[in-house]
Amino acid sequence: MTGPSGVGIGWRSEIDGFVAGLPGLRFVEVVAESVPAGGPLPAGLAALRQRDVAVVPHGVRLSLGGTEPVDPARVAHLAAVAELVGAPLVSEHIAFVRAGGLEAGHLLPVPRSREAVEVVCANVARAQAELPVPLALEPIAALFDWPDEELDEADFLTEILDRTGAGLLLDVANVYANARNRGADPVALLDRLPLDRVAYLHVAGGAEHGGFYHDTHTDRVPPAVLDLLGEVCARHRPPALLLERDGNYPPAPVLRAELDALAAASGFPVVT
Repeated sequence: MTGPSGVGIGWRSEIDGFVAGLPGLRFVEVVAESVPAGGPLPAGLAALRQRDVAVVPHGVRLSLGGTEPVDPARVAHLAAVAELVGAPLVSEHIAFVRAGGLEAGHLLPVPRSREAVEVVCANVARAQAELPVPLALEPIAALFDWPDEELDEADFLTEILDRTGAGLLLDVANVYANARNRGADPVALLDRLPLDRVAYLHVAGGAEHGGFYHDTHTDRVPPAVLDLLGEVCARHRPPALLLERDGNYPPAPVLRAELDALAAASGFPVVT
């Protein structure tokens, strides 16, 4: 799967100026639903494209894990945004966001059952048939598991990837959050994941609340997640990794330091 390379950052209008000032930036990711399918691109994204910075649309509303077939209009929007930005690939979540016509407004975990594998694979196939570029799938962070699950996380994910041919968007912070909240070893999970299928990595910050670790995207990346990033890259370094930040933006020097820390932990060149 041809995709982005190097260290990137999630493009948000609030940090447009900061992102524009990163001299070594090779790619950004944008929430697909925030971009009008018919254009025009936000000026900051258009300027990055003129610099040959790759733009990856990241979908949050396809509901690939929902029992209802994916909405053709949502797939068409993701496809149109991919064409608009000249994307090398697009990404979405193994999750559901709606059921019975109701929108959750949040990424919800899919039960790890044989039936759920069939549902996800069918929806991924429907999306892939309409998308102009490859699709990478991201397992989410979840605060609970469904009862009576038939597969563990590694087997569930591997079967979906094998059957669909999709790439893997591995969120290192999600791996850390899920393992910590389950009392499991995140490194043990890494050793069972198909890391050779990783299209790129996500890294994000989080914080503990009420005894659970929450993948907030508004806090700094903790040392434990940086250590886990190093473990991933020591096993199979993917072509790219991206810092997700969705609010509570720190001063520019702090954000630069966080990007530098990702580069140091992974062995990628710095972008600052």
